[in-house]
Amino acid sequence: MLPATLSAQELNCNVQVSAQKIQGSNRQVFENMQRDIYEFMNNTVWTNTVFSYSERIECNFLITINDQISADEFSGTIQIQLKRPVFNTTYNSTMLNFIDNSFRFRYVEFQPLEFDPTTHRSSLVSVLAYYAYLVLGFDFDSFSLMGGTEYFQMAEKIVTNAQNAPETGWKPYDGSRNRNRYWLVKNILDKEYEGVRRFVYDYSRNGLDRLESRTPEARASMVESLRYLQDVYRSKPDPFMYLVQIVIDARSEELINIFSESFPEEKSRVVEILTEIDPSRKTNYQKITAAN
Repeated sequence: MLPATLSAQELNCNVQVSAQKIQGSNRQVFENMQRDIYEFMNNTVWTNTVFSYSERIECNFLITINDQISADEFSGTIQIQLKRPVFNTTYNSTMLNFIDNSFRFRYVEFQPLEFDPTTHRSSLVSVLAYYAYLVLGFDFDSFSLMGGTEYFQMAEKIVTNAQNAPETGWKPYDGSRNRNRYWLVKNILDKEYEGVRRFVYDYSRNGLDRLESRTPEARASMVESLRYLQDVYRSKPDPFMYLVQIVIDARSEELINIFSESFPEEKSRVVEILTEIDPSRKTNYQKITAAN
């Protein structure tokens, strides 16, 4: 299925709906679903900030439907990808790339998707709006320190409104290992996890955005930004810290590529930090010191 092409507000959101696992159903419903979600994401005014066409935030929402429970009820996954342009380059850095496995919703063809921030109308609309605000929050955080707070607070409000919803993902005990929408936004706004947001800002503004013009200083700033994540990890050494893992998952390959070209001492510092906070990728991070 190809994404539609319409004008946008804050987001330039590519939406893809895959329903290959659903046999013998009306395929048109999934095409209409994709179109309606695309229009909802890109035509809703999410903020009071004026965006030019070129400033729109690049993101992808990839929806995979695994089961059709009834004529208008579905379950599956939604993958969220967010990219951020790097100053003075044509490179877009991946900020988010993760999958929400608790996505159950109703979709009625030709029924408009409308978001009301004061109430939970449907799981589909609430999930889409929740991740729209998370995308906005992370993007704004990358350009100004704690700049995305009001958007994260909107996502938190959506979670609060959905506490009586029958669908999973909204309550603290949903899912496993605290990997759900409730804990993700709670951690983002938790003072104890503030270092994660400081990492997002310093890594982006003082690191990536200076990498082209002032490479040594930029890399040094990126090393220091990693210490924010290290401090959070050490203060709450919980292997199920969803927020920390999401941020690391999006950046791991980029970090390997950037620091493989660094000098030996800096390589060693980076590998030491990364293997502590993300031990599952220890072998991958060792590629940094192995590179000439």
